Amino acid sequence: MLLVIDVGNTNYVLGVYRGDKLIKCWRMATAGVRTADETGIFIHSLFDASDVKASSIDAVIISSVVPDIMYSLTQGIRKYFHIEPMIVSAGMKTGISVKRDNPKGVGADRIVNLVAVNEIYGGPAVVIDYGTANTFDVLNEKSEFITGLITPGISVCADALTQRAAQLPKIEIKKPKSIIVKNTVGSIQAGLVLGHIGQTIYIIDQLKKELNMPDMKVIATGGLARVIDPDRKIFDVLDPVLTLKGLKILYHKNK
Repeated sequence: MLLVIDVGNTNYVLGVYRGDKLIKCWRMATAGVRTADETGIFIHSLFDASDVKASSIDAVIISSVVPDIMYSLTQGIRKYFHIEPMIVSAGMKTGISVKRDNPKGVGADRIVNLVAVNEIYGGPAVVIDYGTANTFDVLNEKSEFITGLITPGISVCADALTQRAAQLPKIEIKKPKSIIVKNTVGSIQAGLVLGHIGQTIYIIDQLKKELNMPDMKVIATGGLARVIDPDRKIFDVLDPVLTLKGLKILYHKNK
């Protein structure tokens, strides 16, 4: 079985594949510096508390945008799983061509998402990942990554408000029932969520127009994607485990 690990700035997600089937998935906070022992023991304990045995894992692939935790993570995998993990990096076989000024500077998570979209859904498509940052990446029909945008995530914006404005409270991020709100919490929720919905719609429309791709598919993933489009009117596909699927595809392309 294959263990896939996607390390993001806020969370990292672990998934176990038996063949093509995702049979287990865990999400944990990307905390401060842990030792290799702490990391390895913690991940091993997830298996101990489930019906999947750690000894059944025979391969591991990791994608990370947080360099500081990679030593403890990879050493923990080596020590407690006795496996040399595959790390997503430049030079891997991906099946896509990166048409950017600095291809090596593109985040591993973005490449993994594009690989998944290319193999599963095909281009032209825009893949939107809602996380600490929101990314809008476009794949054309030739499997080329041709452009991408990065915007602050909803949680980042919410944190900035509470940190920089002393009287504004922390709020639950959710879409209000109406734009007509009558209290501070509702005002923040409406401004944040509806503002990001408007941003999403505008960016999609402009990409379709300026790239002359009116039929471009819209694929969304990430923890807050459902907040943006709860009624499924913006996205063609909402795939919450897109990155895990991309990691599985990359592993089989490069093993």
